[in-house]
Amino acid sequence: MAVDYTVIVVYLAGMLAMGWWGMRRARSKSEFLVAGRRLGPAMYSGTMAAIVLGGASTIGGVGLGYQYGLSGAWMVFAIGLGLLALSIFFSARIARLKVYTVSEMLDLRYGGRAGVISGVVMWAYTLMLAVTSTIAYATIFDVLFDMNRTLAIVLGGSIVVAYSTLGGMWSITLTDMVQFVVKTIGVLLLLLPIAVVKAGGFSEMKAKLPTEYFDPLGIGGETIFTYVLIYTFGMLIGQDIWQRVFTARSDTTAKWGGTVAGTYCLVYAVAGAVIGTAAKVMYPTLPSADTAFATIVKDELPVGVRGLVLAAALAAVMSTSSGALIACATVANNDIWSRLRGATADKDSEERDEVRDNRVFILVMGIAVICTAIALNNVVEALTVAYNLLVGGLLVPILGGLLWKRGTAQGALASVVVGGVAVIGLMATYGILANEPVYYGLLSSLAVYVIVSLATPATDAAVLAAWRERLAGRVAEPLSEPVPAHQ
Repeated sequence: MAVDYTVIVVYLAGMLAMGWWGMRRARSKSEFLVAGRRLGPAMYSGTMAAIVLGGASTIGGVGLGYQYGLSGAWMVFAIGLGLLALSIFFSARIARLKVYTVSEMLDLRYGGRAGVISGVVMWAYTLMLAVTSTIAYATIFDVLFDMNRTLAIVLGGSIVVAYSTLGGMWSITLTDMVQFVVKTIGVLLLLLPIAVVKAGGFSEMKAKLPTEYFDPLGIGGETIFTYVLIYTFGMLIGQDIWQRVFTARSDTTAKWGGTVAGTYCLVYAVAGAVIGTAAKVMYPTLPSADTAFATIVKDELPVGVRGLVLAAALAAVMSTSSGALIACATVANNDIWSRLRGATADKDSEERDEVRDNRVFILVMGIAVICTAIALNNVVEALTVAYNLLVGGLLVPILGGLLWKRGTAQGALASVVVGGVAVIGLMATYGILANEPVYYGLLSSLAVYVIVSLATPATDAAVLAAWRERLAGRVAEPLSEPVPAHQ
């Protein structure tokens, strides 16, 4: 295992080095939060694929393949469909808005009255998303070093917090590109073919497993529908995803770069399910489906390759964790804290303070994420809560604002509150993992949005005119003052 350990240690050291390099580039709010809005197609595609394909997509995707066969691909497939829909239909308009958060978009569309409440919901979502990613470190470091769960979470989380705090989005972008390459080599080019060969090939897999393992719909129609509702629509509105859209240097880059990333996700989904199916042939009686990835890597891969594939799993977790962390800190600072305190400052000092303040918020949120991850055990429940709140509370007012000009601020606020409260109440009634909370929460959010919007005066014409100017890309982003080199 010495070679494998060396691969992992070099990888982790590289992540920290890129954080330090990114710090030298993050000299303004725009550079720190959205990489200066100047990522080209290749880097944009790689980082977008990296953030959406996290530990749940890698370890969880293989686990679903182990449990259900090829139809286990549907969870990650739904993520890819969501990214494709976002990129093709919405990303160009989102990129042209030149904002930093989803709540800023809601304020522009509805006239400045939706920010704090929507910010709280988005903050809760990004916090839980970061927590679920951080919990996954325990699984990987346990396989690598037989490490205590708490220590594993602290170690993995601290590395992500360190490079994210140092360089913001530039550091995260650079590390995500490395993580994208490592995942592609480790999972698609190495683990996938090795797993299939070790299982005896597809003919042997079909001979040893029940027929339903090769049924594309074997996981069940209701489960597939729920995956699409939660993950496909969740991709359309998450702050962690939008913040990557904001990094594109043009709306064309956002559209086509995201389309490439979405297509990559579809391939990754099928690969994970096939690996899990192969694992079922080799290890038919594992105590938990979620251990399939670690088991096949530990027992079947040669030295060196094993280290690279485990680095790929670590890369998957880190990319999602860092993206969720900066999104959580951005929302906490820009949408909640800055609005509540209501402080004003001259432009120059404000810009210098904002870069520093965003670093502080990443550090504080990172510590909160690590502490919460240590306290929680159930990753699936935490992730379900996050996506139920996001889709039930924010999907309707966000898409309504983009697609329906009659939507009003009162309708949006009512939709966020009713949808969020309904989801929480229904989770308490039916259970966190039940499908009913997101179904009924979303329906109530939609009904309230339409009814209240039609019952209240239309949005002011001047607000809508300014909104259309932003959507058309005719309003330039205010220039950010650089941070002095000594800071």
